[in-house]
Amino acid sequence: QVQLVESGGGSVQPGGSLRLSCVASGDINSMHYMGWFRQAPGKEREGIATISTRSGKIYPNDSLKARFTISQDNAKTRLYVQMNNLKPEDTAMYYCAASRSPLYSNYDRLSPPRYLDWGQGTQVTVSS
Repeated sequence: QVQLVESGGGSVQPGGSLRLSCVASGDINSMHYMGWFRQAPGKEREGIATISTRSGKIYPNDSLKARFTISQDNAKTRLYVQMNNLKPEDTAMYYCAASRSPLYSNYDRLSPPRYLDWGQGTQVTVSS
């Protein structure tokens, strides 16, 4: 099992930036992917981007990649998302997740049901 803890959420004005962090512990060698997801009130959880812990390749959500960038530390235990030019519609709970299975399509790589280990989430609120 992999334990994940997110941090860095908060309130920001439109146009602002935030950087979220996620720390992984436990059976980290079992991970194939680590990713960021978000869920706004009344909406389905959606993938922001994910990274293969084996190859380092990043798979972004094309609709967000211009503003959201993920990165990982060399030890592959910390995952970050840099969020720029934030908009009110980015208000959501942001989650870090890990997949312990190989995933073979971009759809699966950004699909929440493919991820079994989840953090508790960190809230991001964008408002003036």
